[in-house]
Formats: sequence, C-alpha cells, structure tokens
Amino acid sequence: MTGPAARADVEQAAPERPGHDGRPDRDGRNGLPLPLALSVLAALLLGSAVAGLAIGSVHVPPGQVWGIVTRALGAGWVEPDWSRARETIVLDVRAPRVLLGAVAGAGLAVVGTALQALIRNPLAEPYLLGVSSGASLGAVTVIVFGVTLFGPASLSAAAFAGALGALLLVYASARTGGRITSGRLVLSGVAVASVLTAVLDLLLLTTDRGNEARAVLAWTLGGLGGVTWDTLWLPGAALVLGVAVLMVQSRNLNLLLAGEEAATTMGLDVARFRARMFVLLSLVTGVLVAACGPIGFVGLMVPHIVRLVVGGDHRRVLPAAALGGAVFLVWADIAARVVAAPMEIPVGVLTALCGGPFFLWLMRRDARRSADRGGS
Repeated sequence: MTGPAARADVEQAAPERPGHDGRPDRDGRNGLPLPLALSVLAALLLGSAVAGLAIGSVHVPPGQVWGIVTRALGAGWVEPDWSRARETIVLDVRAPRVLLGAVAGAGLAVVGTALQALIRNPLAEPYLLGVSSGASLGAVTVIVFGVTLFGPASLSAAAFAGALGALLLVYASARTGGRITSGRLVLSGVAVASVLTAVLDLLLLTTDRGNEARAVLAWTLGGLGGVTWDTLWLPGAALVLGVAVLMVQSRNLNLLLAGEEAATTMGLDVARFRARMFVLLSLVTGVLVAACGPIGFVGLMVPHIVRLVVGGDHRRVLPAAALGGAVFLVWADIAARVVAAPMEIPVGVLTALCGGPFFLWLMRRDARRSADRGGS
C-alpha cells in the first residue's frame, strides 16, 4: 500500500523504532511535552544571553545589562545609571558576539540532527565528517588569494562550496555496495578532514603574508570575537532558512528512520531528497564556518541530549536542538573568555574538550550494544 495513508502509517511507526539512545521514542511521548521543553530552553537561552552580556573582563551587573538593552530597544523611561563605556561594551562588543554564538550553536545543532537522520548514523556531525574542514579550506583559499568574485559574500560562497564538496566526497567514499556503515563513514570523514587540513596548513605556510596567516590560523580554531552588527545578518539568514526547510521536511527525515527501502516504498525519492538536503546543510555550515571558524562537536552532542528530553520525532527534535545548541555555545564562549582571563581561549578548543570524550562514550556504547545483539 502506498500513498498518503501509507505514508502516515510509517510516520507514526518510524518514531516508535529505537532512537539513538536505544529507547523507543513513540513520537516523543516518553519525553517532556514540547511546549514545556521549548519554554524551559527559551528561558535558559535568555538567561544565558544576559550572562554573556554581563560576564567578561569588565563585569556589568545584570540589572544594568537589562537597562542598557531595553533602553537601546526604545524604552525611553529607563534612566541610565551606567557609564558610556559599559554601554559600548554591552551593545557593540558583547551583544553581537552573544548573538553569533546563539546563531552558530543553533545552526550547528540542527545540521548535526539532520545529518544523523540523513545518513542514519548517530556519529554524524559536520566537524567529524570533514564538512567543517572543507568549509575552512574554501574560506582560507579566498582569504589567502584575495578572491572577491562575489564581493562581501565571497568568503561564505567559498566555504559553502568547500563544505558541499567535502560532504559529497565523504559520502561517496563511505558508500560501498549501496550501503554505508558507521565505521566506514567515520573513517572516510577523518581521512577527508586530514587531507583538507593538510592542504589548508600548506596554504598558510606558503603564503607570504605572515600577519594574515597568523590571524587565519587563530580563526581555524573557532571563535566568536571580532564579529560586528554588519556581519550578523548572513549567519542569521542561513539559520532561519535551514531551520524553516528542515521543519518542513521533518516528516521525510522521520521516514528515513524506518530505513531507505521503507522510505522509498512510501514514495520518498531518497537519493534526490538527500542531494537537496546535502546542499542545504552545506550552505548553512559554510556560512557559519565563514563567520566563526570551524567549531566542532556541537552537532554531535546537542542532538543526542535533546532526544533524551523530547524523544526522536524530528518535528520535536529540530526546534529543541536549535535552542539547546544556542544555549550550549553561548556558555562555551563565556567559559572561553573567563577560564584563562585575561587570555581568551578559542571556543572551538573548549567544544573539542567536551566533544572528544562524548564521542568516545558514544563509540563504546554502540560497541557494547552491537556485542549484546551479537550474543543474543
């Protein structure tokens, strides 16, 4: 049986399959109600944003943060009891940085969520699959050679092309006999990322612009510093586009949980759907990498944590992952600013310190489950 009725049956059945945490999802009914979960995450994001505006080398009391922000938004009745310097720090230095952290965290989290469904691999993530490395190579190539073919958008365009090329290369390398295994996918991602990183390092070593090479090297570690209001619109637009399209396609992502054959039986052109999604995810990743450098493991950790809270239905996971990723990266940036103050640690280093052990735990968990299934 095919058609709308059959598709509805699979959409109901697919989330009942074991999720990435090994438990039945049942359309998220084993998790918190979605409105409650989103409300809690939104409140956490608001509190995190206030903390991001207040905490730093110059501490600004939260009350003054609220006053500065509300007055900037047009609340003329708020009487300023802060210095001009503090207002500049909050509005011109920290606010763009906090917003970029929220946008990048949300974008990387939803990209990771979608990749894990498209490839049906719980270890899929832009950084691990070499997508971020491809985007970095594209962006650095533009910087080193001074390419301005697309004007101000040249950096993002090159990062998008690099991300898409790396993702297609990893996918093609890992696919054998029409199937992809977790081991081959991860190994292909590591191999492609290593090659692309080597090419990137070679570009940096051979460029004759030493100061620029040092700045680019620092950028490749991932960071939110240096962002301005003028550069925020493009990452924000990429996030809105990515989340909107993925939410529309959430039912198709659910279909893939039932397997490629079942999804095809229900009328989904899996190859064409994957191709369209790869282009979209590469676009979002490329724009985010161009804005803040490669920041790894956000797209690995956040989706798994969110599924434990709201279940496995992508209509629930995607918005929750966006908010959760935003909260996580805002706090990671706060830690990057204060852990070794006055020196600032690249935020990509901190996310790797968190994500590396999480990745190893996932690998051991999956190995144990495979052994249990083999012995039963």
